[in-house]
Amino acid sequence: MSADGAGTPQQAATHELERRDLQIIAGMIDEGSRALDIGCGDGALLDYLVHRKKVDGRGIELSQAGVNSCVAHGLSVIQGDADTDLAYYPDDAFDYVVLTRTLQATRNPRDVVSHLVRIGRHAVVSFTNFGHWRVRLNLLTQGRMPVVGDDGHTWHDTPNIHLCTIRDFSVLCDDLGLKVQRALSLSRHGAARELNSAGAIANIRGEEAIFLLTRE
Repeated sequence: MSADGAGTPQQAATHELERRDLQIIAGMIDEGSRALDIGCGDGALLDYLVHRKKVDGRGIELSQAGVNSCVAHGLSVIQGDADTDLAYYPDDAFDYVVLTRTLQATRNPRDVVSHLVRIGRHAVVSFTNFGHWRVRLNLLTQGRMPVVGDDGHTWHDTPNIHLCTIRDFSVLCDDLGLKVQRALSLSRHGAARELNSAGAIANIRGEEAIFLLTRE
């Protein structure tokens, strides 16, 4: 480790984000804040926040392999389940709570979102938009459930159990009385559009959505 804490060039390179959605999410989180990354996977986002934005970061990950990878890189991550373990966190424990590409795999997404905005002053949620035109076209022309995302899962082995569209999630936010501070849709190539300017087109053209939420 160098004197300024940046580490060697090889170590510093691991603190960059390749995924476009994670770059946008990182930009929503204030430097020096407290953040909880739920379903943090291999810790790519958490690692960036801790080392690049000096965030006091914590993580929860369901898979033991993911936890082991995070801990091996010096990240504060515990094994946990978003469906059962968020109830144990106190109100306003963090400035930001992040849930990326995980909502559709939870058993009770409404409860999970409610906990996000209770635990954190702000919540950042990203999810695959199943209202995208390719999904609609595949169902229309092939009559089969499409393979969505880059993990290659088909209908019988996918972890996704609650599929939603951008409109579905917007309605959920309204039902819960949440304020949408910012919302974007992302194309397959990572082009981002603000939802307040894209309108209903985003529900057809956006393959992924990112919402920054807070309580009213």
